[in-house]
Amino acid sequence: VIIASLTISAILVFFIVPLTIVFFIYLTNISLLIYQRNSELDADPLSNVWDRARKTIASFWDIYARIWHGYELHGVENLPEGPGILVYYHGAIPIDYLYFLSRLFLWKKRLCLSVADHFVFRLPGLKLLLGVTGVIPGRREECLVALKNGYLVSISPGGVREALFSDESYRLVWGNRKGFAQVALDAKVPIIPMYTQNVREGYRMFKERRFFRQLYESTRLPFIPPYGGLPVKFRTYIGKPIPYDPNITTEELAEKWLYCSSMHKQVCKGKFLFSFQTKAAVQALIRKHQTLPGNIWKALLERFDKRRK
Repeated sequence: VIIASLTISAILVFFIVPLTIVFFIYLTNISLLIYQRNSELDADPLSNVWDRARKTIASFWDIYARIWHGYELHGVENLPEGPGILVYYHGAIPIDYLYFLSRLFLWKKRLCLSVADHFVFRLPGLKLLLGVTGVIPGRREECLVALKNGYLVSISPGGVREALFSDESYRLVWGNRKGFAQVALDAKVPIIPMYTQNVREGYRMFKERRFFRQLYESTRLPFIPPYGGLPVKFRTYIGKPIPYDPNITTEELAEKWLYCSSMHKQVCKGKFLFSFQTKAAVQALIRKHQTLPGNIWKALLERFDKRRK
C-alpha cells in the first residue's frame, strides 16, 4: 500500500504542474470574457483598448515566473525598435515563452505576435485569449502584414515536433524549414535568436517511441503528455540580431555559414564570419548558457546561484 501510494503521488506530482498551467490558461481566457462583457468591448483584440487586460495577464504570469522559476530575461536591448523576427527553441511546454511575452509587455509595453501551430487554433474556448495576446497562424501574408505594421513576430521553426522529440541534449528539430528566412527577406527585417536556459529540465517528454512519432506525423496532433514542472531556474537570452542583407538569398540567410572540412571550422565568403545563420545563432546561445546534457539537479541548484544574477 505504501509503495502504491508513493507511486501514485509521484505520478501526480509529475503531471499536476503541467495541468495547473492549462487550468490557469483557461482561467485567463474566462477572465478576459468577463472583462469584455463588463466593459462592453467589441474592439479589435490587437487594439490598445485591451492593454489594461494585457497588463493584468502579464502581471499574473510574471509573478508566477518569479516565484516558480526565478525567471530572468537578458538581452532585451538586442531587440530592434521596429519590426523583426524572433526565432527560439521550443521546449516541451513553451511556458518560458509566455514568461518572455509577459515581461516584455511589462517592461516595454510592447506586444510580440506569436506564430503558433494549427492545432492551437482548434483548442476549444481560447479564441479571445489567442487574439488579445497576438497569436497568429504562420501564413506568410499574415506575418508580412504584422511586420509591416511594426510588430515583432516570433516563431519556433521546430514547433511541436521540437517540443515532442527534442530532449535534454537540446538538439534543434527544424528539418528544412526556411519560411521564416523568406519572410525576413521579403519584409527586410532582422532575425533575432532567443533561448531559455533549463527549459527542458523544467518540463520533459517521455523518450521518443516510434509509435508516437508515426502518430504525430500522420495526425499533426501532440498526443504525448509532458511531465515535470520542477522549479528549476529559467533564464531567457536574446541574442544579437542577424541584420537583413539585400545581397543574400533565402538559403544563405537560413544557413549563413559554410563549413570547411579541411580546417574543421566555420568560415565565410570573405575575411571572417560576419554573422551566424539563424540556426547556428540559436545553437550558440544553447552552447553558451546551457549545461549539456541538461541536468535537473544543477538546474535546481542554480536557483541559489547568486553570482549569475
